[in-house]
Amino acid sequence: MGGWIGHGLALSGAAVSVVARGASLAAIEQHGLQLHQAGTQTTQPVRASAMPAELGVQNLVVVSVKAPALAEVARHIAPLIGPETTVMTAMNGVPWWFLQGFGGAFAGRSLTSIDPQGVVAKAIAPQHVVGCVVHASCSTDSPGVVRHHFGNKLIIGEPSGVKSHRVLQLAAWLEKAGFEMTVSEQIQKDIWFKLWGNMTVNPISALTGATTDLILKDDLVRGFISSVMLEAKEIGARLGIAIDQQPEHRHAVTLKLGAFKTSMLQDVEAGKAVELDALVTAVKELGTLTGVATPCTDALLGLSRLHARVRGLYV
Repeated sequence: MGGWIGHGLALSGAAVSVVARGASLAAIEQHGLQLHQAGTQTTQPVRASAMPAELGVQNLVVVSVKAPALAEVARHIAPLIGPETTVMTAMNGVPWWFLQGFGGAFAGRSLTSIDPQGVVAKAIAPQHVVGCVVHASCSTDSPGVVRHHFGNKLIIGEPSGVKSHRVLQLAAWLEKAGFEMTVSEQIQKDIWFKLWGNMTVNPISALTGATTDLILKDDLVRGFISSVMLEAKEIGARLGIAIDQQPEHRHAVTLKLGAFKTSMLQDVEAGKAVELDALVTAVKELGTLTGVATPCTDALLGLSRLHARVRGLYV
């Protein structure tokens, strides 16, 4: 996702820098940032380095890593952030700042499932954060090469819900870069709605190796998914981010996308750490905070966690 967003910004004329390491850094330095989209390949030259200090303070920092890598990113992000820097988080699942400026009685609470040592919160001060929900599908063909499959929508918003000058300006920049933009008055609700589908299909695909169409066409699995979603729906209602749909509505939307491998299944097949905490453990934690029982979510988490641990993909 970061490569896709960065490519769009570079194409629009922005001076884009990329923090990369290993094979990715070598590929980007030699060939630029490559994107396959709609049957064409385009390349954008960008500045790349393994050392954030070499890149210096940025106007915008896009954080789009998988959740297990976030703490390590946070430890090295300081050289990129100045007093006026915006840090846009374009990641799956519940972010560490989820209850900033939101949540009623739970506002300001940290989530130990996401940032247990507070490393991320210390590295990225709240005033820098803008949330982003991505409705698109991308994959990495090889180091430095991104393939865009479908979707072009970004939803951004301040954690407080205020339509600030910076968020409106950022929306304008991203729209110029070719993205379909929405500025949200409650970005947590948009995050929760996307999570509502991802938190089930992703780990089940990782467990079974099945594409989304096969998962949702199995009546028993589909029923279990619906039960998990109803638990999350009740948690959202108690937090003030009610979902006005039933699970079957979401299933119908997902089925229209056809047979595809979720990002978590792709990670399992590639031997990469899975982001269970941001997608499932955080829901369990929020259930405890709000007093919602989550037996189905707990079962999904336990099975997925064990599956990943056996393969060395979850600590």
